[in-house]
Amino acid sequence: MNRIIIKIAAIVILAIPMMLYANEKPVKAPDFKLKNYDGKEVNLADYKGKIVVLEWINQECPFVKYHHEKKSTMKDLAARYKDKNVVWLAIDSTNHQKPEKNKEYAEKNKILYPILDDRSGTVGKAYKATNTPHIFIINTEGNIAYSGAVDNAPLGKVPENKELVNYVDKALEELTSGKTVSIAKTKSYGCTVKYKKVE
Repeated sequence: MNRIIIKIAAIVILAIPMMLYANEKPVKAPDFKLKNYDGKEVNLADYKGKIVVLEWINQECPFVKYHHEKKSTMKDLAARYKDKNVVWLAIDSTNHQKPEKNKEYAEKNKILYPILDDRSGTVGKAYKATNTPHIFIINTEGNIAYSGAVDNAPLGKVPENKELVNYVDKALEELTSGKTVSIAKTKSYGCTVKYKKVE
């Protein structure tokens, strides 16, 4: 009997963070204007009423390479939801990265969405992006509906006795179906964002 109670308690404890995240007060997504590698300015405000995915990227990071070179995780998701009122934007806050390098990377890996230049780190810090990749999903009301990891399998390694969960796919499926995101926050994994050092 005690074992059953302990198991039930453990399930409840594990469920609490998800419930809290789903019911937290909405956080407004910080507005921004950044330039794509082709010099075109992208203004978040122009996507009012759409679902916007922000993907923090650094082409030098093995975790990013996994999703863009070994797999096509991000490209597949962007393509799957592009006709469902979803816009996908990558943001590079790597302090030393040049836009032309991101252009080369996008062409080489057939990334069709913008890779925005945030070498100053202003936008990354406004969103508190900590890793690459780090995903933020903004709902049609302009609030952050999800933030965290792409999935639960860093470099494709699914935790023992667990099934693969793509948190971004799950959140987008729910949002495009008019539902509330059930898992609104997870711990991001990957390389730390290489912000410009403050002198």
